[in-house]
Parts: sequence; structure tokens; C-alpha cells
Amino acid sequence: MSVALSNNFVKTDEPGGTRRDRVVALGGGHGLSATLKALRSIDIDPTAVVTVADDGGSSGRLRREFDCLPPGDLRMALAALCDDSTDWGTTWRDVLQHRFKGQGELDNHALGNLLILALWQLLEDDLAGLDWVGRLLNIHGRVVPMSSSPLVIEADSWQGDNCEHLSGQAAVAKATGCVKHLAVVPADADAHPEAVRAIDAADWVLLGPGSWYTSVLPHLLLPAMHRALVSTKAKKAVIMNLGTAKAETVGMGAADLLEALEAYAPDLRIDAVICDPRQCGDRARLVACTQMILMINNPFTHQMLGYTLSSFYSNKTDVSSAWLTAESSFKMLD
Repeated sequence: MSVALSNNFVKTDEPGGTRRDRVVALGGGHGLSATLKALRSIDIDPTAVVTVADDGGSSGRLRREFDCLPPGDLRMALAALCDDSTDWGTTWRDVLQHRFKGQGELDNHALGNLLILALWQLLEDDLAGLDWVGRLLNIHGRVVPMSSSPLVIEADSWQGDNCEHLSGQAAVAKATGCVKHLAVVPADADAHPEAVRAIDAADWVLLGPGSWYTSVLPHLLLPAMHRALVSTKAKKAVIMNLGTAKAETVGMGAADLLEALEAYAPDLRIDAVICDPRQCGDRARLVACTQMILMINNPFTHQMLGYTLSSFYSNKTDVSSAWLTAESSFKMLD
């Protein structure tokens, strides 16, 4: 049975049958949100697989009080996938993202976090609760937690000969030294079955952008998730970060980030890397890491990423070790 990628992202599985490409985006927080907003501009079937290790802010408070998954990154992914073509979608998106401001217990809580928690308690099913919020927002796609268990991220931060052991996503995200020995606790936590199924069935898997050690790499540390990413027949692309980090990855260029990814998943094949040439650093090292580099020279908004991904999916098959610019991508889209 032949499967061919067409310019409108429709797969042909069998005579007379069509379906959209299945694209799974891994990450958390603002980085994943940017990717999901971009994917909304493409005619695909997206699934967001979201880290569940946040222990700061509203999510951390709810997690500690109710022993639940931290809902914040899941909420942001749902908001990013919402149908914003109607007042209904935009209104409920804004309601979901609204944060209370006051002097009491509700201060800085996001209403969406409370709504998600309420559905989890009513339904006693994490995924069903997220699906109900997705129906409210009329989202395009699905949002799945990477695990059914809340995770703790741990790492060592080295500055010269001094090593500080850090525990918790909020602490690791503020690391100003060289981050090593990244781990999730419990180490044997199960990946969410729906996350594994989505990766198995995907045509493309996207990693990044985002906080490298606290949002991107944790997906590689769960044994079942790692096995799924290595064994899936999907193509895998890494979307690099766009700016210089003030913490967690201080001084690291794109090649450094890819080498960190390889260190935690040496058996993971990366088919393509998408990056801003102003942040790519040593291009020769990047080329050594992957078969294809797609360069983005324009301001990297989610609209730009959407156009670039669109061109990338449509025209990638004959490109090997090539440097493309967003300008040439736009010409292919016209």
C-alpha cells in the first residue's frame, strides 16, 4: 500500500481513501503553544503531547494541594489549538487564560487550570477532562499529557568545579550553570497510552521549541515514550529555539542543543532541523547532526512558522543536507 505526501497534506492510504497527515508536537509551555498556533494554519491532524512536571505558579499550587497533574501547560496547549475564527472560540480561549488578581487564595490562579481540575475530579479521567475542554473551545486536534503521573525534573547544574543538585522544574529552569544528569522522577513512570499511540500512528513528530531541559528533553526520559519515538515510522523534526536563553541553556547554540538531545537519545533519528540562522552557531556541526536544515531568515512569528512548516512538508522529499530560506519557501507557496 503506497503512501504519498501531497501538497495539501492529504495522505492516500488506499484507493478512494484520504486522511490528513497526523502530526504530533512534543513540548510544554510557550514553545509548544507557538508550534501549535503555527500548525493550525496547515491542513493536518495535530496532537499535542505535553510535559507534566511544572511545579511553579498556579499549576504548582494545585498540584501540591490536590495531587493532580499540573494543568497549566495543558491549558496553554488547548488555548493554542482553539478555533479563533468565531467569537465563541476567542471568548472561551480568553476565559481559559484569564488569571485572577486579588489578595486571597485565588490570586494568580488561571481560571482554565481550575476548570480542568474540576473536570478531572468530576470525571476521574485526565484525558476525558481535557477532551471536554477541547470541545468547549472547538479545538483543532487533541491535547494529551505525556504521563498520567505528575513528574519531578531533577538535574545537576555545574559552574566550574561547583555542582548544585536541582529538584523541580522551576528550579532547573533557572539554572545558570551547565545542566547535566537530567532525570525525571519517578524514573519508571508510564507514558500516557494515548501519547504512545499518537506517536506510533504519526506521520511527523515535532520536538521543540521550548525550554530544552524542562520541556523538550523530558519526553525522551520516560522509557515507553523513548521507545515509541525511536520505533515510530514517523519523520522527526526538531524546531530550534530562537533567542539566547538567560537560564537553563546559557551559552548553548543550536548544535549544542542537538548534541544534548543526542546524549539522552543516541538511538533517535532526526530527519530535519528548523532554525533561525542567527541562532544556529556552527553550521557544519548542525549539518553533521541531521539530513536537512531549514533556515528561517524572517521574524519568527507563529505565522512564519506555519508558512515555513507548510513549505517544509510539501517540498522536503528531494532535499538532502540543504540550506533553505523562508523566502524561497514562500515562493514555493505562492
